[in-house]
Amino acid sequence: MSVRVRVRGIYTTSLTHLLLEAGHDVVQASDPIRERFDAGLPDEDHDVELATTDDRQGVGVEGDPTAVETMRSLLRDVGVDTLVWQEPAPTGAVFDGVVRETLGSGAVVDLGDGGEGFLPFRNATNHIGDDDAVRVQVTEAAPPWDDDRPLLDTELKAFAGLATLVAGQEGTRVDTRDDAAGRELAGMTDLLGAEVPEGWGVRWSHSATDASMDALDGALERAAERAAALDEVLGADVGDPGRLVAPTETAWCWFGRESRFALDEHRRAVTTTMPGHHRIKASHESASAGVDFAEALCEMDGDAAFPFGVVTRQFGPVEGDTVRIGHGKPDGRLILLGSGEVVDYDGAEGTLSVERTMSPGGSYDALGVSRESGDTALTKFREGRWWYPTVYRNSEGERKGTYVNVCTPVECFPETIRYVDLHVDVVKHADGRVERVDDDELDEAVAAGELSEELAEKARNVATALERAL
Repeated sequence: MSVRVRVRGIYTTSLTHLLLEAGHDVVQASDPIRERFDAGLPDEDHDVELATTDDRQGVGVEGDPTAVETMRSLLRDVGVDTLVWQEPAPTGAVFDGVVRETLGSGAVVDLGDGGEGFLPFRNATNHIGDDDAVRVQVTEAAPPWDDDRPLLDTELKAFAGLATLVAGQEGTRVDTRDDAAGRELAGMTDLLGAEVPEGWGVRWSHSATDASMDALDGALERAAERAAALDEVLGADVGDPGRLVAPTETAWCWFGRESRFALDEHRRAVTTTMPGHHRIKASHESASAGVDFAEALCEMDGDAAFPFGVVTRQFGPVEGDTVRIGHGKPDGRLILLGSGEVVDYDGAEGTLSVERTMSPGGSYDALGVSRESGDTALTKFREGRWWYPTVYRNSEGERKGTYVNVCTPVECFPETIRYVDLHVDVVKHADGRVERVDDDELDEAVAAGELSEELAEKARNVATALERAL
């Protein structure tokens, strides 16, 4: 099934190439994308949008449920370390919820099977307090690796790309600073074939001012269909926490290092692309302009090695910097293992060592030894490697054990070392005994659909090689 896709962000060129090769239609393309592709890219409304996440680690996928599922399948095959998750609280979904906590600017709402969301006080129709029952809509979903909760509102809207219908609003509004274009679009709305349902007002996006009549009519018709689904819950009593209706779905795609380099190849088929293009752009917001400038001036050898030393010396991390260890989990969560100082750095080898002072209490996983005051952890990372070792020592410098984590290829970003943990690990105890752990958790992650069998088999092979080497 061909899907109409709107693409935005640092992965746009590569994803456009991927989508066109797969027989899908890319719509509402920017001028630079139109110039790069010798193909008709229409200004039609979209079935689904792929937008780079704020941290540039992946893309959010939002739109018609069938189209979102099609995109999930396509993106999952970008690279072996591409991970995709369905959002339990998708943008546009309506939930009944209960206020669990009020904060300075809003309330934390229990959404039942949708997890938790955040309702700003400015978005609440009435005063809200602890244990109040509320009916809310998700206006902005949040990636599972992000600390933010989905953003909620008590005003219901039917989102449809170019057009949004707002319950209880009268007339037509246009979100644009071009007053003349806004007035023209508002006047054209009555000429469209699609009918606005009673009790709903029209709100056009700025992009709608440049869209064709057919695109506007299609967007308004789609919004009307979604408003009809929302009409079912308007006026009904608030019940137990849980999802009531979801006219659209949301999914999240995280690109690992190998996936970013696979996307480089898609981009290279279209235009000049330096080695590690997406890896560099994902590392730091200011890197995008530098990459674009270099590619505009220089011929690029696509087979050249990724310039780890150049990139880290420009953006970090290097010796003396403080970095966090971002321990991703196969279910999408990100756990920060704390911060440490880069005590050794080798740009040519692509390695750096991070030392942390451990707080006392508890024990070290799988090693079975107590975590005591004065303990240190020295972790050596190599860019692109499928594992990394951490050596734990006591206050006297004596080794307490070594924990080798098997993970997706390591990426040494300026502020955070990133990877996704693949459960199975290998430990070496202080007495020299080697032990492999957590194979069962890896199997469970595959059974739950969190990891592909291909990625799991890679993790098992890496663990086997580490067992032999240690």
